[in-house]
Amino acid sequence: MKTLLCLLLSIATSFAADAEALKKLGAKVTETGGVVTQVNVKCDAFTEADFKTLGSFTTIKDLTISGKTITDNTLALLTGLTELERLSSDGIQLTDAGYKHFAAFQKLKTVAFFHPAFRSKDFTGSGLAELKALPKLESLTFAGSTAGDVALEAIGQLTQLKGFRTWHTAQTQAGNVHLAKLSLTSLRLGQRLPEWGKDTPISFDESTMRIVAQIKTLESLELTEARLSAKVIPHLKALPKLTKLKIETVDISPADVEAIQAALPNCKVDFKPMSEAEKESLLVKKLRL
Repeated sequence: MKTLLCLLLSIATSFAADAEALKKLGAKVTETGGVVTQVNVKCDAFTEADFKTLGSFTTIKDLTISGKTITDNTLALLTGLTELERLSSDGIQLTDAGYKHFAAFQKLKTVAFFHPAFRSKDFTGSGLAELKALPKLESLTFAGSTAGDVALEAIGQLTQLKGFRTWHTAQTQAGNVHLAKLSLTSLRLGQRLPEWGKDTPISFDESTMRIVAQIKTLESLELTEARLSAKVIPHLKALPKLTKLKIETVDISPADVEAIQAALPNCKVDFKPMSEAEKESLLVKKLRL
């Protein structure tokens, strides 16, 4: 009995020491049942050894990471995290080829990519098709990316998705067409990034709603950064399962919102009017809303 107790104490001490190793790297750590299950860390100053340390915590289920040191090579050092269910990233520098490493994370349910490989010619977005290998993947966020229609075409192949959120990318209206291939229950659709000094065509306006209307499985829809009117009503009525509609940072009159609500009696419409500051913002000017 004494030997068993000593063994348990030794194991507990080892877990504590392990957690301290992550904390020394600047990580915020959550432990459940004595093991590390959630980590939030900036990897800007990470060495290869630091990535190996992070990758050794195979009990992590929820990982939030950021930094340009996250590349094809360093992501490969994290493929031992086979219990991952949620991954959120900001500023990662993967090439299209690097997305093959995601095949190791078979339990992933939710993935978010913010500002992935911004302005990198080595990331067109085609690599996102590698996520087809994740059978449990239900939710994907793709935002703040200079990848455009190629990325949307790849995302259109992820037929296991139930939720998709995108804004501030580089797709055109042609890229949006690929969304109709998905059986989504939730969608957040925002405007593309403007190209400074250039005449940038908008990627989301009332014509885009014809594409959205083809996703008959939609239950929740969030529309942002566009100029809309009551003309979208027929497209919204074409969504038989829609019960939640959020309209935010959209140039639309209160009267048109009331008309939309009246036309959708079984749908809760959440509307936040634009402030004058938002209307005058640089983003709205650049998008010519």
